This record gives sequence, C-alpha cells and structure tokens, in this order.
Amino acid sequence: MEITRVSIRPVEMKKVRALASITIDDQFVIHDLRIVKGENGFFVAMPSRKLPNGDHKDIAHPINADTRDAIQVAVLGKFDELGPETVL
Repeated sequence: MEITRVSIRPVEMKKVRALASITIDDQFVIHDLRIVKGENGFFVAMPSRKLPNGDHKDIAHPINADTRDAIQVAVLGKFDELGPETVL
C-alpha cells in the first residue's frame, strides 16, 4: 500500500486541529481523518460516526499497526508542512 496523496483542511474545534483526506495507490480515498491534539502530542483519528447510544464506530480503519503508522506518518508529515499557525 502506498499513500499517494494527503490533503489537510485546518478547522477550529476544541481538540481537532485539522481534517485530512488520503489517497491510497491513486485508487481509493478516505476522507475525514481527524488530526487531534492529545496529551502526548498529535495523533490521527480514523473517520467515525456517532451511534444512537452515544458511542462512536470507525467507518474505515487500518487492520494492523504498520498500516496505522504509515497513515499517521504521512498525515502528520503533511500537517507539519503547513506551519505553526495550524498547530495553535
């Protein structure tokens, strides 16, 4: 799997700093990954929907740690390129 495109849209929310979209192998797009500022720095949260009981369920997610790491490195790398004004 190769992440061939990453796009970032800064947002003004409490913990979410931006939304991201990734393209995999120039063939498949995943929208609405969230870049979240956590206690230990930034991380990428997968797109999810809120269930009637208040829980959240991922819509799309990697099935192994290597793929999750590849997505996080690509998305946070692109996020870092936007500069410090995005990180506020």
